[in-house]
Amino acid sequence: MATITFQANPIQTCGELPAIGNDAPDFFLTNIELENVTLENYLGKRKVLSIVPSLDTPTCAASARKFNQKAANLDNTVVLIISADLPFAQCRFCEIEGLDGIQVLSTFRSTFATDYGVQITDSALAGLTARAIVVIDEKNKILYTQLVSELAHEPDYEAVFTALKHA
Repeated sequence: MATITFQANPIQTCGELPAIGNDAPDFFLTNIELENVTLENYLGKRKVLSIVPSLDTPTCAASARKFNQKAANLDNTVVLIISADLPFAQCRFCEIEGLDGIQVLSTFRSTFATDYGVQITDSALAGLTARAIVVIDEKNKILYTQLVSELAHEPDYEAVFTALKHA
């Protein structure tokens, strides 16, 4: 388990992020067409998993916009924004915001949050995901992870892009 905070109150996650150097746990998530997507769909590409509680929060929305801006400049890389939001809400969010450089994926019918150790297990936010980043290489090895210590904060973008440059 990991401890993070939300508005200075400690909250727990169900586990730890996957270890750097290990194979990324396989997953299936749901895209905006209600199709299941797996890690294998992205084999041969670098993957940035931006895991967020909900796109309906200001911090998550800001993070999605920032990754959308940066995604256009990333060679052979896909940015996946992963949340518990239903695909309908994710689609609406991207349309309203004009986001087309990222892919949004829902955890609503998967074990992703527990498999990646990011499911919040206590507080009013139980069942949502902690804010985290996982960078995965073309062969599905974990290159970098970041569990954001305060749920209301954005991730360290510079560290994410540095990890991609050194991959």
